[in-house]
Amino acid sequence: MKSAVENLSPTRAKLNVEVPFDELKPNIDAAYKAVAEQIQVPGFRKGKVPAALIDQRVGRGYVLETAINEGLNGWYQQAVAETGIRPLSRPEVEISEVPDPASTDGTLKFSVELDVRPEIELPDYAGLKVEVAAAETSDEDVEKSLDELRGRFGTLKPVDRPAQADDFLTIDLTATVDGEEVDSAAGLSYQVGSGTMLEGLDEAVTGLSAGEESVFETKLAGGEHAGETASVTVKVGAVKERELPEADDDFAQLASEFDTVAELREDLAKQAAQSKVVTQGVEARDKVLDKLVELIEVPVPESVVTEQVEAHFNQANGGHAEGEDHDTEEHRAEVAANTQRAFKNEVILDAIADKEEIGVSQSELIEYLVTTASQYGMDPNQFAQIMDQSGQVPMMVGEVRRRKALAAVLGQAEVTDSEGNAVDLSEFVRPAGAGAEDETAEAADVVPSDDPAAVKF
Repeated sequence: MKSAVENLSPTRAKLNVEVPFDELKPNIDAAYKAVAEQIQVPGFRKGKVPAALIDQRVGRGYVLETAINEGLNGWYQQAVAETGIRPLSRPEVEISEVPDPASTDGTLKFSVELDVRPEIELPDYAGLKVEVAAAETSDEDVEKSLDELRGRFGTLKPVDRPAQADDFLTIDLTATVDGEEVDSAAGLSYQVGSGTMLEGLDEAVTGLSAGEESVFETKLAGGEHAGETASVTVKVGAVKERELPEADDDFAQLASEFDTVAELREDLAKQAAQSKVVTQGVEARDKVLDKLVELIEVPVPESVVTEQVEAHFNQANGGHAEGEDHDTEEHRAEVAANTQRAFKNEVILDAIADKEEIGVSQSELIEYLVTTASQYGMDPNQFAQIMDQSGQVPMMVGEVRRRKALAAVLGQAEVTDSEGNAVDLSEFVRPAGAGAEDETAEAADVVPSDDPAAVKF
């Protein structure tokens, strides 16, 4: 078989394929067997009808057509492998020449047009300069962390006053649409200001005392009335505030491994400083990727954008999305822009991974899988089984590889803060205990799930 690729544009290619008769013949033989199983001829058992009789009954042209249809995908896949193109769209096949059905010679010729991943030229990305916000740990940061820790050991105490921010309420909810009750719930626990239930609930309960109620309008997020405007009555059953323990040595011994609150504060200060470094790392990572996108021109096939936009809104409509997911021109433009950016990110990072010869070890894949499973609240083994059965493991490998590629570029970047100080991000791009062969691997516990390269194609 011969195959050649013709580049129609940076993102569009045409494969020209020629299949000689000797490579087509096994498919023709298989087609004869398949047709023999489908027809009945007196005097011959099913599947044992001679080829000559099949030619008389259905025609050799039909057999040849069957052979070509059955073999077309295999020849196409072989041509893709030989030419090294990376398809992005469904192939559009045109058969230009077939062997004469009456002959035992000839060549099958066909062409395939499709969108392909573009080839890009990487600039010298070593030493990219980015600036991040200065990481200053203040006493307020320490006190905030201490208060959060105290909150874990706090107790709820009923209070006889109107509800205010951060109070914990016991509430009853009743929702009606056009005067008809569509849902209700009693004895719900809710913290004022958390925004975890219905839009408008915080404003409705603020200022209410136990036994009082209020009515507000909101859009329902789930159920058969999702997206509809409902009138919701909320009644407050109880108002409670969190009573925090004193920040003293007894609390330090209760809540930590330290004997004194002074030692606890010192440790919280260290944690706050580490958190600031992670924040700087995330900012630097995003800015490095922004610079790469600015430096490297990546053409985006229109079919990729169209497919992703349509998939987004088909999924949203099928899932009874909320109002902000309604199909509008502005929302379509936003999804299209996000798709283009994500495609560019992926192409660039894959190219860098190729250049840096980055691989993914089994332990790295497992670590990523465990982290992702926890984000979905799933058991890692169950999550891994689902990913394997759905053929998503290669996608996950590619995701880990791209993250490592971005970490490799970040590790070579010159990062300074807004005050002109050099920022050391070695702990951000290289987890503690990593060996030399793994020095660019990102630590899963410091890489947030909103990685800008997270969209897959």
